[in-house]
Amino acid sequence: MTTKVLIPKTGMGTTEGEIAKWLKADGDHVTEGEVIVEIEMAKAVEEVTAPATGVLRILLGEGKSAEVYTEIAVIEEPMG
Repeated sequence: MTTKVLIPKTGMGTTEGEIAKWLKADGDHVTEGEVIVEIEMAKAVEEVTAPATGVLRILLGEGKSAEVYTEIAVIEEPMG
């Protein structure tokens, strides 16, 4: 099973975010609740935590921008 990692909506006027820094690399094991990426949004940096435990697969690289709720990575959860 995979879990999506999305750009969060942080305020009424927030429409997009830019990947400032991935704190984990593609293929790294992550634990639910751990901070995995920093997203620059409307003059602030938002830390996004892993919504599940598993292997991180990054879909959107650093310096790239996307609209809120865009899928920026997936976490592949172990079977069983």
